[in-house]
Amino acid sequence: MAGRLPRWDVAPKTLVFGAFSFDGNGAVLMQKQENRQLLSGTERRVWQGGRSLVRFARQRFELLLVPVAMAVFVGVWALIGRLGNYPPFLLPTPVQVWNRFLTVAADGTLWYHTSITLWEILGGLVLGLTTASLLGYLLAKSPLLERFLSPYIVASQSVPIVALAPLLIVWFGFGVLSKVLVCALTIFFPVLINTMIGLRTVERDLMDLMRALQASRWQVFRYLELPASLPVLLGGLKIGVTLSVIGAVVGEFAQSDRGLGFLVNLANRGLFDTPLMFVALLVLMTIALSLYGIVSVMEWLLLRWKRES
Repeated sequence: MAGRLPRWDVAPKTLVFGAFSFDGNGAVLMQKQENRQLLSGTERRVWQGGRSLVRFARQRFELLLVPVAMAVFVGVWALIGRLGNYPPFLLPTPVQVWNRFLTVAADGTLWYHTSITLWEILGGLVLGLTTASLLGYLLAKSPLLERFLSPYIVASQSVPIVALAPLLIVWFGFGVLSKVLVCALTIFFPVLINTMIGLRTVERDLMDLMRALQASRWQVFRYLELPASLPVLLGGLKIGVTLSVIGAVVGEFAQSDRGLGFLVNLANRGLFDTPLMFVALLVLMTIALSLYGIVSVMEWLLLRWKRES
């Protein structure tokens, strides 16, 4: 106990040294636990119940924010349309958009074009995420390969996807394949960068520990690299799923006879059917929000261990 200064505890004439306390005669009184007040069983249950109630109320309040904000938006939109008395081709009211939605939903037009766009988005996500993740892993592991390919990858991003889409359509035809490629190219770069950053955030000390344990390359990836980089990878996936909707619509804008992008193009340029264009845009926003929500749920499930730790 030399070199350590004693302090007085709550009880008089009691000295506390580190983990043990002594009275004035030098007898050991108790082993010191954590420096906090211990609650009784009843107090602890009341405290935990209060925390659970506050957490429950906060979650319900956050869930109510979305419909309340939507109701305010629709109300302001309807008010502007009523006060301005705009024609439907300029600014339709929410009621006119809803009636148009019921019409195109009843005759099957909306579901047909929505299914085409969904297939393009899902195909682009699978292709773009797979290629970007694999190439990102190789670039993160090989600095030489990164120095060789990085200038070409960065230069390819300087070409607008709107200018590249017609060329892909000429090469691969007017079908779904060209739209899938446009969608994949749109999400490729953000997912690639997030994959590289995520894999490089792994601590070198942990890598040395895995090598000392003679772990195989698959075990290092499975038990260290993937869990450690998962937050960054899921962040890139959130960006990718929202950009995939844009990529599919850009491909349909370039040249297509089906899909929600074609429906927007037709309503805007051919029919001047602004309510139909609003319907297609709202469906596209719903798809993007749904994909983002799915990734958020995946993030909540896969990163539960991080919250608990």
